[in-house]
Amino acid sequence: MTAIEHLTSRIKAHLDSIYCDSHGTSFINLTTEQLAHEIITLMRLDEFIATPQPHHNPWTQQDALLITYSDSIKTDGEVPLKTLRDFLRANLTGYINGVHILPFFPWSSDDGFAVIDYLQVNEGHGSWNDISAIANDFNLMTDLVINHCSSRSRWFDNYKKGLEPGASYFIDIDPSLDLSHITRPRTSPLLRPTETVNGTKNVWCTFSHDQVDLDFSNPKVLLEFIKIIRFYLDRGALIFRLDAVAFLWKDITTHSVNLPQTHEIIRLIRTLVEHCNTEAIIITETNIPNRENISYFGNANEAHMVYNFSLPPLLLHTLTSGNATALKHWLMSMPPAQAGTAYLNFIASHDGIGLRPVEGLLSDAQTQSLAQLMERNGGKISWRSVDANHMKPYELNIALWDALKSTQTSEDDQLQLERFISAHTIMLAIEGIPAIYIHSLFATTNDYARAQNTGHNRAINRHQWDLQQLHTVLEDEKSHHSAVFQRIKHLLTIRKGQPAFHPNATQFTLHLGESIFAFWRQCSNRVQSIFCLNNISDQIQTVTLSDINLITLDAWWDLLGDQALAPDTTEITLAPYQSVWLSNQNYHQIAPSGEP
Repeated sequence: MTAIEHLTSRIKAHLDSIYCDSHGTSFINLTTEQLAHEIITLMRLDEFIATPQPHHNPWTQQDALLITYSDSIKTDGEVPLKTLRDFLRANLTGYINGVHILPFFPWSSDDGFAVIDYLQVNEGHGSWNDISAIANDFNLMTDLVINHCSSRSRWFDNYKKGLEPGASYFIDIDPSLDLSHITRPRTSPLLRPTETVNGTKNVWCTFSHDQVDLDFSNPKVLLEFIKIIRFYLDRGALIFRLDAVAFLWKDITTHSVNLPQTHEIIRLIRTLVEHCNTEAIIITETNIPNRENISYFGNANEAHMVYNFSLPPLLLHTLTSGNATALKHWLMSMPPAQAGTAYLNFIASHDGIGLRPVEGLLSDAQTQSLAQLMERNGGKISWRSVDANHMKPYELNIALWDALKSTQTSEDDQLQLERFISAHTIMLAIEGIPAIYIHSLFATTNDYARAQNTGHNRAINRHQWDLQQLHTVLEDEKSHHSAVFQRIKHLLTIRKGQPAFHPNATQFTLHLGESIFAFWRQCSNRVQSIFCLNNISDQIQTVTLSDINLITLDAWWDLLGDQALAPDTTEITLAPYQSVWLSNQNYHQIAPSGEP
């Protein structure tokens, strides 16, 4: 069997699982073999097929991502994408090697996540040439907003007119049916009444009435997105973030989340992108309870990466309560990512801090206390419908800098900066690949004006910096912005030299009491071990070295303090929110390695 025949057979198997009925025909009366050949042509795999290796890790400890909007930094007389590229090249080269540019397409709402045209760049932000230029300098992550499109898109306009493409791309439901069991992340009605040439249709909208869900039971919709994927690959995209993908497949007899067809579509997309580029990566954005979230790894045959969605709220709870118990239990419960997969670690994003991922990890009382503290720190709470009569907190909308302003027991302890750096120190050390939100890198504060002007809670953490003002605060050594920017860059510099921080290196949780969050990392060839000790409280803590089984015959080095540990040291004293990375090697003496 030739390579093209083998790949066609594999694609057909995916399609059989997604679409076939008992007669082996699909929604559009094409056989899955015919559909597979069309997909091969659209992806141009009949011209070139790469050969992906099973369980290949296309990442090392030197990988780190920045999350940003294309217009998070602006200057007069210049398109934001050019401003962004120039800032990244001048200030972050050597610190991060990847950038996730949030949706840069024409859009109608949700700051980009209601896409009008997937094949265009928002003309006010720049062009595809600007996107490709950034992709030449950094690994580019782009959003594939796959669950829904804008109500102002050509597809939805055609739906209302009864024309293709679009007439068969959306889902209308009888509003008399009981849909209360459908999983919802929002409080808006699920169905949008829409006037069409065929009368009033009630169209499925999981997120908002401007974000109309697409019907993937129609393979024509899948083919549209395969064209889009190939288009993005051609313009330099390396990492594909599948937005809201857990809701992709609908079945009103179920909760319509995490359905088998959704998982199979992800497996198909992985097959396609890997055979175009062996270094291409799929990441699923599934802001759902932890067990469901990590199911998107499959058997190392679905997402290459999943977001560690439980980390942000757990870490926020830990640092504001001074108790590491919940965070420690979660870390112990997390299965190591198989080779060929990795966790994406983050503690802030454009979406705020989701609370569904801590269901079963924090009690309702702990979640409620955290939400109340965030409101006292100036944040807002977004809610979701549980059923027709009940709502629960869904998301904390607050800039991370302000989120860590005070704790459950202290209004102003002058330790905000240390708590903030502690959060990033922990995130950079645990198993996985770190992703830093641009407003955490700059320690941006709550943007109340933007939230008020837009009417959306999430806008509180979507500030737009004027380039000159940003340079001014980053150059001001007395500003907290400058302090955070320099300290996070220093942490990134240290991290990238440590083989024990490879995303797939061994990790064990240590038990040193409620006020210490500690774990151990070791690279696969056992050349380097690192003990990561973190005081997550506002009180001085002492760690006895015998409690962590540190081999005293070895010479140990404090990577963060850049000094050797004295041979006769028996204990380490940690100031409030201080972290120590104890290594059996001096990182200056270790050549960067791709080995886990």
